[in-house]
Amino acid sequence: MSARSLGMGVLAIASIGCEPLPPRAADSARASGPPPGVDTIASGLDVPWAVAFAPDGRMFVSERIGRIRVVENGTLRRQPWATIAVAARGESGLMGLAVAPDFATSRAVYTVATVEKGDVLVNQVLRLTDEGGNAGQPTVVLDDIPAAAFHAGDAIAFGPDGMLYVATGDAREPALAQDTTSLAGKLLRLRPDGTVPDDNPVRGSPIYARGLRNTQGIAWDAGSGQLIATDHGPSGFPNERFRQNRDELNAIPSGANLGWPTVAGSSRDRRFVPPIVDWSDPGIAPAGVAVYTGPHAAWSGSVFVAALKGEQLRRVTLVRDSTARAGWRAVSDEPLFARQFGRLRAVAMGPDGMVYFTTSNRDGRGSPRANDDHVLRLRPYGR
Repeated sequence: MSARSLGMGVLAIASIGCEPLPPRAADSARASGPPPGVDTIASGLDVPWAVAFAPDGRMFVSERIGRIRVVENGTLRRQPWATIAVAARGESGLMGLAVAPDFATSRAVYTVATVEKGDVLVNQVLRLTDEGGNAGQPTVVLDDIPAAAFHAGDAIAFGPDGMLYVATGDAREPALAQDTTSLAGKLLRLRPDGTVPDDNPVRGSPIYARGLRNTQGIAWDAGSGQLIATDHGPSGFPNERFRQNRDELNAIPSGANLGWPTVAGSSRDRRFVPPIVDWSDPGIAPAGVAVYTGPHAAWSGSVFVAALKGEQLRRVTLVRDSTARAGWRAVSDEPLFARQFGRLRAVAMGPDGMVYFTTSNRDGRGSPRANDDHVLRLRPYGR
């Protein structure tokens, strides 16, 4: 990202009319349908958790209840591409989704699923193969990631290095985020077959970074290769020292320690990499994140963050800053569509250069309307 292109992104959002609406106007707009510049791509979904695109134009959408759906030629297929038995409890179930970079030949799609093993919940990284337009039987790539009904993670994505990255939650046990013998509260880096790359921070360990609480979105800046991630801050529980909010947008280098649970949000403790943005007053419960990489110069460098509790899509402008401990600095941060669509969870770049995002109003914490949940597309006016 260059400061020049990011500055253009600031102007772009203003020009397409995406300013946050006042409460009454937002409620009215939500009732009457999406505003100009937003298209409804699919409706009637059950907690769409993640969105990923295949090179053949298909959009894959994971639903927390254990289904992967496909939008093809602008239409949501009636039958799921895959149905997976999951333990869909609280925030857990079928979560992150990633299409392999070599999908054209491997036909591989990866996801994260919460399953029961006796009386214990664990997350598994699964690989599914497209066979004639539907998924074959899943293969377990990584097993026994600590899970729970809450703080289960699990974002998954391929990095520019071709490796598979998996963000895990602390499974309601904060101390695990600092425990290097546990996969909880970590960012993991794997080869596509689940083995550990030789150049990971610690040889033989899948741990790329630690000190996370509940990360549900990871993406990369194309120019620098910097990994960008969201993280949910604490919710006031006794084992979190009654702290609240302190949601984060982070730049995560290899081997980083983000500090949870020792610190939450911004901190002067130099042992830990601080967040670029700390949403503390109020917290927004950030979920998916996408760095804009499309052809529209006006959006170049914009970072879009979907917010659950905040019920908004945030657009953050970042610039490189060697004087900042995180290496980056936010020069703008604005909410879009506040309270207009309800809770928002996934956000992803589409191959058409547009930003796709999903509602999450059927997740037990929202107020679902008719035909919720949706996949929506944000585009510039006039396109």
